[in-house]
Amino acid sequence: MVKIFTLSIGLLISAQLNIPLQDSIGKKLDSLNTKKLNSELDKVSQLSAERLSDSLKRAELERRVSTLGDKDRIEKNALMEELSLLRKKDSVHLSRQIAQIDSLRRIIKATPVLLSTDTLFNIYARLGSFSAAERAKAISERLERIGDLAGFSVDSLRLSDAEQSTDLVYGGTLILSVTDQDALWARKDRNAYAKEISQKIAVSLKKYRSDNSWQVLLREILLTFLVIGVVIGLIYLINKLFAMISRRFLSSESRLGKGIKIKNYELLDPSRQLGALKVLIKVIRYLVILVVVYLAFPVLFGIFPFTRDLSENLLNYVLRPLKKIGNSVWDYVPNLITILVLLVVFRYVIKFVRFLKTEIERGKLAIPGFYKDWANPTYQIVRVLILAFMLIVIFPYLPGSDSGVFKGVSVFIGVLFTFGSAGALGNVVAGLVLTYMRAFKIGDRVKIGEVTGDIIEKTLLVTRVRTIQNEVVSIPNSAVMNNHTVNYSIEAAEKGLIVNTTVTIGYDVPWRTVHRLLIEAAQATELIEAEPAPYVLQTSLDDYYVSYRLNAHTHSPNRQAVIYSALHANIQDEFNRAGVEIMSPHYKALRDGNAITIPKEYLPGDYLAPRFRTEREESKNGTKN
Repeated sequence: MVKIFTLSIGLLISAQLNIPLQDSIGKKLDSLNTKKLNSELDKVSQLSAERLSDSLKRAELERRVSTLGDKDRIEKNALMEELSLLRKKDSVHLSRQIAQIDSLRRIIKATPVLLSTDTLFNIYARLGSFSAAERAKAISERLERIGDLAGFSVDSLRLSDAEQSTDLVYGGTLILSVTDQDALWARKDRNAYAKEISQKIAVSLKKYRSDNSWQVLLREILLTFLVIGVVIGLIYLINKLFAMISRRFLSSESRLGKGIKIKNYELLDPSRQLGALKVLIKVIRYLVILVVVYLAFPVLFGIFPFTRDLSENLLNYVLRPLKKIGNSVWDYVPNLITILVLLVVFRYVIKFVRFLKTEIERGKLAIPGFYKDWANPTYQIVRVLILAFMLIVIFPYLPGSDSGVFKGVSVFIGVLFTFGSAGALGNVVAGLVLTYMRAFKIGDRVKIGEVTGDIIEKTLLVTRVRTIQNEVVSIPNSAVMNNHTVNYSIEAAEKGLIVNTTVTIGYDVPWRTVHRLLIEAAQATELIEAEPAPYVLQTSLDDYYVSYRLNAHTHSPNRQAVIYSALHANIQDEFNRAGVEIMSPHYKALRDGNAITIPKEYLPGDYLAPRFRTEREESKNGTKN
């Protein structure tokens, strides 16, 4: 126990120590990446410095060559060779610099130079101690100050060539400097790039001044009030329109008819339907007002130049999802067509299987060893298998089928079904086995365990039996499989069910008389068939009586209780009319002064109960009276 506690404390301490360790590792990685990036930028700057140094040397050599005459041909040739080497070296440095910049372009993000909301150009390279972001910010501020000048004139913008850069100035104010490195990042010549930037700045400054003039601001304010007034008017009209709709169509419940019904179920009565429609109209009204207000915001923000980006963003919040949905739907069309084709194919396969089922049930199609009552359950099984196979085939074409969430939900449902339906699956399997065992069908009189009654329902899970007391007993199919089943109806239609009952008669009555009386009682009973004829079996010869079993055929197994009751009544009538007593097993036939057990209505009118018989000894010689 102490070891476990110590180990737990150690793990907790290591976990706590690991958090700052991970943070320090992350910071070190960020620092290493920054150092690597700065090193690459330094290489680009170093190449620029080397090219600048070579260009200065080249200019000096060109000056010296121009001063030499024909007499200094040897020195002149040497200088020309040195110039050629410098040009080659500059070309190599330029290629290396371009390659270095191309590799950095995928890593470094450009910093845009903005005037109001317009992006003029991007800056990648730093200049001296100023980073690209600092340069862009400084240029944007200078442009805004120049644009706000009262006497601004585009003609005052001019380009000035320096030794290492091309400068754009306004009057005596420096706006920006375009270096060779800037031109390389833009993949253009320095002078051409500077001229292009100058033209963009001139156009943007004109637009900036026109957008910020007091006339424009006044017009924008008036437009804002106009848009707000239009929106308020639209909301007023929308409310009036929906109020008119409510008054016209929902003023009386009688307009709604008899409500909404699905077959015999009343889903909504007129009052509930009225309430539901009122709520629906109110929701639609609020949605329309919300759409109008939302669409008004982009219009309002689009009036002012400094809020136009916000206007575009508001529109994109709606348009981008709609565009994405539209593109997704369009891209999904081939898969949708595939699914529709598969659905049509499987639909006709199921129709064909249903046709075979119907033909077998009608008896037009006979398959050896396959019974008619198997047709419908077999069709249901095959139908489920076809639908399951169809789902497997269609699954890869469903939207989002390859996503982790979709797969996770599918696995969860599968596990839930597996563990939650173990008992149900056992009943389903038992139901299938019972179907193909043909142990019973709907309407049969059966005895399952201790339950006797008529089968009223068979499902894959339970079998329901109605007893003669009109009780409905639901028996799980697994329980049916584990008990023996007696079917009284399966042979009753053709061969007939044998009903039997046993009576015990004393030895003093001739057996032929008993046979005749029992058969006559059976023949007088309703629902007992004349053919085959009833018959009697003597099942035992006991101490005081003989056991006679009467057997008779009937085609009505579901009315056994009525048949037995009538048969027993007829047996009593026949025996009573013949003067034969159906005595208790231990009731002795010899009586002393007791009346016969036959009912009075079957006895003659002059019947007297026998007297008690007595004996006494008269004399010693053996005479008796």
